[in-house]
Amino acid sequence: MKHVYLDYNATTPVDHEVAEAMMPYMEQLFGNPSSLHWYGIQSKKAVEKARGQVADLLSCKPGEIIFTSGGTESNNFAIKGATLANRNKGNHIITSTIEHPAVTEVCRYLDANGFQTTYIPVDGTGLINVANLEKAITPQTILITVMHANNEVGTIQPINEISKIAKKHGIIVHTDAAQSVGKIPADVNKLGVDLLSVAGHKIYAPKGIGVLFVREGIQLEKFMHGAGHESNMRAGTENVPEIVGLGKACEIAKRALGENITHMKAMRNMLYNGLKNKVKDIRLNGHLERCLPNTLSIGFPNIEASSLLNELIMADIAVSAGSACHAGSTTISHVLAAMNVPVAYAKGTLRLSTGKMTTVEEIDKAIKIISGAANKLQEL
Repeated sequence: MKHVYLDYNATTPVDHEVAEAMMPYMEQLFGNPSSLHWYGIQSKKAVEKARGQVADLLSCKPGEIIFTSGGTESNNFAIKGATLANRNKGNHIITSTIEHPAVTEVCRYLDANGFQTTYIPVDGTGLINVANLEKAITPQTILITVMHANNEVGTIQPINEISKIAKKHGIIVHTDAAQSVGKIPADVNKLGVDLLSVAGHKIYAPKGIGVLFVREGIQLEKFMHGAGHESNMRAGTENVPEIVGLGKACEIAKRALGENITHMKAMRNMLYNGLKNKVKDIRLNGHLERCLPNTLSIGFPNIEASSLLNELIMADIAVSAGSACHAGSTTISHVLAAMNVPVAYAKGTLRLSTGKMTTVEEIDKAIKIISGAANKLQEL
């Protein structure tokens, strides 16, 4: 064993079953799903089968699934689509201070174009206060968008409670579930959401494919203009091989959800306990209980995360310094800043995330290498 991969929140490898399911649609069954001949019909059948597989995982109707190019597009589609379609009712958006840039950047764009966004703070564990959110609602509020689980610290938000409040006020609710789908249950009916985003490459499907769940009856402005693909909501010839892959990944995720939760949590806890025993004064960032089973955000005091990351890269340990989307940044993560994590710990925070393929041997090696590197840097 050489490489140790503990960055599953950044991306996952493609599951072998997923790759096998995709192959025929890159070779023999290459037809355009809009074509009426045999080749097109085979592709169309494959797309609709995958739509059913995704719907089965999310506990929704197949007709409520729209395929996109990934989580970022799904978030853009949901937020722009909902606000532009409902701007006659108001111009106010509510979100949190710890959202992914695929949400916050969209809100900033809309703010520059006649909308207004309120950012609800979180507590020291990364949890939103539902009472604060309810107080922020105005007669102009048309959308609430709060992530299901945070990509950096793993804190799980009370989406069901937020949805109940929104329903009382007739407000649309969107949740970015890129990090939660496949790791914890994400039943759209239990969550009570109207819109939910999925990123394929977080659940062992390829990069470049995603889903937006749109509850029946919710009106969105069309996102991609062209022909009438995806119920005339998202133009463009369907990416059949990757749609098939995402469908298979969702089937596998549902089949093995309980097993994977148990395994990922065991690996994460083993890693945390091992590091806690070997490195003094480390800090766990996030919620102890309301947390993704695979996510570990640890602050190492008085160490620059970039220095620690360099040591680990040389030892073939793959982790992130905070969110992978901000790799190379020397500033403190906006998530850790919003949680008021002390600077001495925030600057030295690593995000370690386990997956269904993580092994005990990998965890043992990671504990040894990470603790050794941290202790060495603390002595300098």
